[in-house]
Amino acid sequence: MSATGQVGLPVEQEYAPETVASLWARIERADLVRLGTVALLAVVAAVSSWPAGAGWLTIVVAAAGLVIGCWPILVEAMEDVRDRRMTMELSMLIAIVAAGLIGEWVTALVITAFVLAAEILEDLSMDRGRDALTELMSFLPSVVQVRDGDELRSVELHEVRVGDVVQVLPGGRIPVDGVVLEGSSSVDASRITGEPLPVDVSPGSAVFSGSVNQAGAVAVRAEQVGEASSYGQIVAAVKAAQESEAPVQRLADRVAGYLVYVALGGAALTYLFTRDLTATISVVIVAGACGVAAGTPLAVLAAIARTARSGAFIKDGTHLEQLASVETIVFDKTGTLTHGQPRVASVRPVAGFTADEVLAAAAAAETWSEHPIGQAITARAGELGVALDKPVDFDYQPGLGVSATVAGRRVLAGNAAFVAGAPAGADALSGTLVHVAVDDVYAGVILLTDTVRDSASAGVGDLHRLGLRVVMMTGDSAAAAQAVGAELGIDDVRAGLLPVDKVALVRELRAAGHTVAMVGDGINDAPALAQAHVGIAMGSGTHVARESADVVLISSDLADLTEAVRTARRGRRIVMANFVGTIGVDLAGMALAAFGVIGPLVAAIIHVGSESAFILNSARLIPRPGRR
Repeated sequence: MSATGQVGLPVEQEYAPETVASLWARIERADLVRLGTVALLAVVAAVSSWPAGAGWLTIVVAAAGLVIGCWPILVEAMEDVRDRRMTMELSMLIAIVAAGLIGEWVTALVITAFVLAAEILEDLSMDRGRDALTELMSFLPSVVQVRDGDELRSVELHEVRVGDVVQVLPGGRIPVDGVVLEGSSSVDASRITGEPLPVDVSPGSAVFSGSVNQAGAVAVRAEQVGEASSYGQIVAAVKAAQESEAPVQRLADRVAGYLVYVALGGAALTYLFTRDLTATISVVIVAGACGVAAGTPLAVLAAIARTARSGAFIKDGTHLEQLASVETIVFDKTGTLTHGQPRVASVRPVAGFTADEVLAAAAAAETWSEHPIGQAITARAGELGVALDKPVDFDYQPGLGVSATVAGRRVLAGNAAFVAGAPAGADALSGTLVHVAVDDVYAGVILLTDTVRDSASAGVGDLHRLGLRVVMMTGDSAAAAQAVGAELGIDDVRAGLLPVDKVALVRELRAAGHTVAMVGDGINDAPALAQAHVGIAMGSGTHVARESADVVLISSDLADLTEAVRTARRGRRIVMANFVGTIGVDLAGMALAAFGVIGPLVAAIIHVGSESAFILNSARLIPRPGRR
């Protein structure tokens, strides 16, 4: 038993935060030896040069230190020259050489030591940022137990197929999305849904890959495996995020290059007006652009890791940046703000038809429909024991309805644009209306209602508090849409829209200058998701919607959406702070160096100190192990 009282690894072991020892273990020993050697030789050179100034011993010691310390800097600088890029490695190499040329040997060694130390800090921070993502990728077991008749056999995870029954022992990690067939347990799904408390599962319960089985053994029938599973989608997104380069990252590289050019230009002007080589070299040394060059990709990686940990995954840095700029969010009502599982509330026939006749005709026509509304109608007929004839010539028209021939009669079931003859006042009913006609004779209307998601009201309220405009669109009637809008506090409601109208609405908002995010879950939402600046799909939605989206909410909890927006905005603020801070420190430092207020050594301290501060500023976004 673990310290938590449950079978398996205790939380403290599985999610232990990094210690000084673990951070120390990350550092390459060669880097430590190189840094230590250069620092020691800098001390020897300083002692040997005092008080008479640099002698032959100082020069020999400094030369040895520079050869040892500058080798990795020289390698990177030469690569930058080949790629025609101006980076800080190249600029600092110029500064070190220049310091040596004017006899500032100790300063050259100190600068070298600072650069090596800064690179170690940068590597540590970037490793932690990547680890926060790759930790997700190594979480699933590589070998799983699959039932083969009455026996269990061990197979590689990639060999598991849909329909296989996987046995998961207490403390084990669930490797597939599926349904529990046998056993009862308590499952920690926090990595997938963000739900902090374990969830009880029993036969019939859905479970997600990446969840941890905490109590009893369970048998799970696999329904989604590999990259199609919840965890597989996260892994795919992580890989894409690590390989992508956000626009702000490219901007950071350009700014870093411009700062180096400004520093070299400032140094040239300083020498032109002062003829002071020490001041000239100080101007070159003080300019540090690594705060933006290294801090920006770290902030992007960390923000994506943080959103993935809280139940939403962003497919790459470009979409993270766009999400931070979104100021209008458009929701498709069904399946996003509501559960998307409507139920029949009432059947209202017209004269000449009974309620059972209307329900039977519609349910028979909807027999082959996969739409939630059609399934709700057929389910209600089954509950009431209504006999259904087999339909033929079934035809589904997205956004309108279905038609079929039932017992030799043509049946239409759909909205008012599809079925003519709706009586006056029908649209005033609060709910989703399915009008029914038999042989072109209007028969009646079926009223369905849908329940609002538990997280919808709080989620919409949070979005409003973030200053976002919220728009709801739906193919439902105006009355049904307004009722949901009023319950959630959404004023801008667009009803009666076909899929093409939804696309047109997103385009209209974009044309008006709004940065638009679209949230949907169905096949008919995919075109609108693709048109938005940021397409956001519910994890419970269709595969097509998830593929079309830039962000997927695995848990389908709107609280994860607001957290993703907050994290994206926080990442943008951190990056902008690094930009402004780096430019401000560099310009001020260059001015002080040009006027001789600071010398090469102080310039190096300012350079490395500011660079480290901005990298650590970005590192604040890295989620702690085991935390959301």
